[in-house]
Amino acid sequence: MREQAWQRLRSPRRQTGGRRAAAGIAAAMAAGIMAVGVLAPPAAAAAAGPDTVQQGLNALVRSDGLPAALASVQDRGGRTRTYTAGVGDIATGAKVPRDGQVRMGSNTKTFVAVVVLQLVGEGKIGLDDTVDTHLRGLLRGEGIDAGRITVRQLLQHTSGLPEYGTYIPDDVLAHRYFEPRELLDIALEHKAVFEPGKRWSYSNTNYVVAGLLIQKVTGRPLAEEIDRRIVRPLGLRHTYFPAAGDKTLREPHPKGYRRDAPGAPLRDSTEIDPSAGWAAGQMVSTNSDLNRFFTALMDGDLLPAAQLAQMRTTVPIEGTEFAYGLGLMRRPLSCGGVYWGHGGDIVGYETRGGVTDDGRAANVAVTMVPDDPAVAGRVGKAVDTALCRR
Repeated sequence: MREQAWQRLRSPRRQTGGRRAAAGIAAAMAAGIMAVGVLAPPAAAAAAGPDTVQQGLNALVRSDGLPAALASVQDRGGRTRTYTAGVGDIATGAKVPRDGQVRMGSNTKTFVAVVVLQLVGEGKIGLDDTVDTHLRGLLRGEGIDAGRITVRQLLQHTSGLPEYGTYIPDDVLAHRYFEPRELLDIALEHKAVFEPGKRWSYSNTNYVVAGLLIQKVTGRPLAEEIDRRIVRPLGLRHTYFPAAGDKTLREPHPKGYRRDAPGAPLRDSTEIDPSAGWAAGQMVSTNSDLNRFFTALMDGDLLPAAQLAQMRTTVPIEGTEFAYGLGLMRRPLSCGGVYWGHGGDIVGYETRGGVTDDGRAANVAVTMVPDDPAVAGRVGKAVDTALCRR
């Protein structure tokens, strides 16, 4: 794991796209198409001075070898500036679409946590209910007792449930359809990582259970609940939960890539089956939609005050400066204060971002999950730069 705070869906070993000549790839990357930040209509001009956000994205492409980087930055007044760097298609050298769609990976968890907390506010679920209260008999295994694991522990990654992604071969992960119960069965073949509530350990399995809980309590598919409770009310026009078998991205997007090993050629991994993510990481969005979502969440537009306070109640993540709430992460800023968000990795794309308490928001996406932890750290630094600029 490159960042202790994030569990990654590992890149598959097989190519999902067509082959490209090495010379074409090199030429496209050497061209290093960079685009200066422009305001997304109808926003006004950003602050004068060196555009450090653009400089950071350019460095991710030129120095760190990422195919493309995109960002959306929102100031306190709601004005937005969008940025791109690199190429949207390394075979053709096509430009990166402004505010293009990307697979948002584990940002999906925050959407799922919001739905659970809305149900808590409606009195249909209690945070301290056990899993057995609503899904009796679902969780059984060595050291695993659903009569002791609470809803709060699922959302906060303190349940001790094993991570299913560890046990799915890389060459299978993004190439076939997984039912949620199948993902759960894979996890339950292995013993608990620790007793419920004793530690923190990121596990996608927690959110598969949370997704099944939502479906049990509401009687509706998870995707429908997210759409009717969050996506449509907020007008997130570029955000959706892909249907079964839907491997494409609906709107303009940069292609996603992977390497089979450090230094290996880039391979197109845009069209994958994201079902291995499900409630833990299946959704698609844009940087600006993610900014709108996290801003609305922190403004109290999605949750009653009591549930938002619970969401923001964190536990420390050992070995880091970060803390984790209920589907929400708190990270410090170099300029002082903190920001709230999540971030996500899935084959072909990495996203990082969040919102400050005073209303600044930024989200950065890159079109390859970095295989160097230093590069991954610089993606996070690009978010810090965007939120700290004045």
